[in-house]
Amino acid sequence: MPELPEVETVRLGLARHATGRRIAGVEVLHPRAVRRHAPGGDDFAAVLVGRVVTGVHRRGKYLWLALDSDDALVGHLGMSGQLLFLGAEAPPGPHLRVRFRFADGGPELRFVDQRTFGGMAVSLGGAALPAEIAHIARDPFDPQFDPERVVAALRRRRTGVKRALLDQTLVSGVGNIYADESLWRAGLHGARPTDRLTRPAGRRLLAHVTEVMGEALVQGGTSFDALYVNVNGESGYFDRSLSVYGREGEPCPRCDAVVRREPFMNRSSYFCPRCQPRPRRPSA
Repeated sequence: MPELPEVETVRLGLARHATGRRIAGVEVLHPRAVRRHAPGGDDFAAVLVGRVVTGVHRRGKYLWLALDSDDALVGHLGMSGQLLFLGAEAPPGPHLRVRFRFADGGPELRFVDQRTFGGMAVSLGGAALPAEIAHIARDPFDPQFDPERVVAALRRRRTGVKRALLDQTLVSGVGNIYADESLWRAGLHGARPTDRLTRPAGRRLLAHVTEVMGEALVQGGTSFDALYVNVNGESGYFDRSLSVYGREGEPCPRCDAVVRREPFMNRSSYFCPRCQPRPRRPSA
């Protein structure tokens, strides 16, 4: 699933190509793509036609296009969602779900989603911040992000530190890839209990989260396949800079120990057994 660097890359492209344009037509080609819009596809289209995009924003892994009606078009890419700007003459392709045409006749915006896990909806009055995603926490790039508050919240939890990092109500935008990379840089095993995490270790971990995602953003995010691309259909290149994620059996870049993989919440965790020793259970 796209994480913060990938979603922010898409947001930047949307802001560049959609801001100031008036929506002239909306075509919903698959009802699942607008399943979060309770009134249905016809209402989804009717609310959007004629509206001007005034800005493009992000909270964690969610995007929204603010409209001149004070409403918002909210989107989540899911596992395979893509937002692409293409000429009207471009073939639709098998996975086109929603098409947006603009009054200026320029490139149209297409929501393409192979697995249809993503979706879009209109948030009435949500231009500043859609109520539907107000529970999502701020991310490390948000000007109002408070690291000390997040460290304190981390230490109050009774779970593993990786599970806490993936909790979007605690800190948003972090997914499996960047959690593993940040934990490796911080020298922490993902199973480390959060209530045994010192404040300095928590600060160090959040600093590495910010650092890793910032580096990934510069490279357009991480693309392991063709499912994640930016609005121009281009892949990101941060996969070439990953230290442990997806590198089972390869030497750790820091100590040469063999990188391991283990199951984690229906996914995988990658770590160095020497740099990130598994925490010992406290004695009885």
